[in-house]
Amino acid sequence: MPVRLAAVILTRDESENIAACIAALKGWTDEVVVWDSCSRDGTRRIAQEAGARVVARPFDDYGRQRQAALDSIDSRWILFIDADERVTPALAREVLDACRDTRRAGFWIPRRNFIVGHEMQGGGFFPDYQLRLLRRDSARYDLRREVHEVVILEGEDGVLAEPLLHYNYADWRQFHSKQRTYARYEARILEEQGVRARPHNLILQPVRELRRRYISLKGWRDGLHGLRMALLLAWYYGFIPYWLLMEGQYSGDVRGDNGDSRE
Repeated sequence: MPVRLAAVILTRDESENIAACIAALKGWTDEVVVWDSCSRDGTRRIAQEAGARVVARPFDDYGRQRQAALDSIDSRWILFIDADERVTPALAREVLDACRDTRRAGFWIPRRNFIVGHEMQGGGFFPDYQLRLLRRDSARYDLRREVHEVVILEGEDGVLAEPLLHYNYADWRQFHSKQRTYARYEARILEEQGVRARPHNLILQPVRELRRRYISLKGWRDGLHGLRMALLLAWYYGFIPYWLLMEGQYSGDVRGDNGDSRE
């Protein structure tokens, strides 16, 4: 029986990346679907010209976007890919072999992350396993998580060996823009969990995140680049969410905004 595999690419304004991403998926998947969050550039046109099926769905959050694809696409297996990721031929062969495994409900795929031209070796960016290959009838997303989605499997998981290439931040401007969005999401999640920020959180949380990124997750392996990343992520994940949460406790105005597919 032939393997039924659809590759799904979540997009918003990805005209620079989408053609190359589709090209790496064509020929070995049964279908490439671009799940688009109402792009304002030429993403949908380019995707159609490259041979992908395009579905437009207004963005609410990342988990719901992926769950909507799971609910809608008629395929036994779904491989979720972001527009700034590339599947190598070796990974493609391994994915096809994995789809023949009748015991597994999903597979983790390691990622090699390239941030502003540097391939990360530590800091939580390598091997950076992502649960992206899912048997559609045995997986669902935890809709309480709006970003950095969590998959719930009904069955065993497996781990692939070949990595996915992730060119996630081309420059620092893009990095800062994305992290500001994530920080707002984190503040909202903390708020929904009933967390109340205190002044000491503005010191302790950044210190903990810096120690986690640079020491526990071995960010020191990336030299000055790793130190810079650890400091920035301590700011965006340790300080900013708690600062926004403190403001929100008084103003009631902790909000997120729309985003694209980069993580």
